[in-house]
Amino acid sequence: MHVGASHPDGGIERAPAAPAAGASGPIDVEALWVEHRRWVAAILLAYKPRWADVDDLLQEVAVAVVRHGRELRDPSAVKPWLRSVAMNAARAAARSGNVRQAHAESLRHGASPVEGGSDAGALRGEESSRVLAMAMELPDGYREPLILKAVRDMSYRQIGEAMGLPETTIETRIARARRMLRDRLAERAEA
Repeated sequence: MHVGASHPDGGIERAPAAPAAGASGPIDVEALWVEHRRWVAAILLAYKPRWADVDDLLQEVAVAVVRHGRELRDPSAVKPWLRSVAMNAARAAARSGNVRQAHAESLRHGASPVEGGSDAGALRGEESSRVLAMAMELPDGYREPLILKAVRDMSYRQIGEAMGLPETTIETRIARARRMLRDRLAERAEA
């Protein structure tokens, strides 16, 4: 990500470099984004509406980082701030997209199924999509830690620090989320 604005001659005008994150100086927003971008993507994946594109939401979060990241002075406030910005971007997308979602759903239901062979890779992809869709239906408190563990392969401790919860709570929530997914998969298999 380039931090800065377009220059009239077509180049990128770089923002002045900020000092490294410290108690008294501003946060280096470019370093902040490079370090936390994938983690933010996992948060967005956990909270975004199904139809929303993660890259579009990442761009919205990046804009907020560029605009307001230098206001942060405390490095320990970075992750909670990024998490709230990501969650707000996902929620805003959900609010603004209700009409788009209804339109997309009507198109999807009217479309004919794709014909083709029963390739094992395609079946695995369909099953993965089904499991991810079911995971997205889990309550927030269970969905986010499960996605962070499955997608980002974060440790229980890292997830706990990111969410501001004890490690044992994270372990319990992930175990319960997995149980909920197994139960839902079993229910759908029986139907």
